[in-house]
Amino acid sequence: MAGKFPTDPNTDEQQAMQDYIYLFARLYPCGDCARHFKFVLEAHPPRVSSREAVSQWACDVHNVVNARLGKPHYDCKEVLAAWGCGCAEDSDPLAASGQNATTSTMATATTATVH
Repeated sequence: MAGKFPTDPNTDEQQAMQDYIYLFARLYPCGDCARHFKFVLEAHPPRVSSREAVSQWACDVHNVVNARLGKPHYDCKEVLAAWGCGCAEDSDPLAASGQNATTSTMATATTATVH
């Protein structure tokens, strides 16, 4: 999710990502993990101003969880390069330009439904 987030998201996209993160914590199937993640979110609120910001935040939070679980620290220096998904959209010029085709499509569909 973070690696495909827009490079320069609009306010709606930023809010959607923030909502997604908080809903993820709320709906996580392991109750103990969900509670712990909610505490992590209180200490480390999501940074959703850009693809780089949310990717770095996700990696940082991943390391907070790893530390709690006694797992190794992940080097976040090259987080965006490491998180390429190999998606078909990777070759899409719209996606390559930093635009999120899925988000744009969803926004268009939502606007069409509301109006």
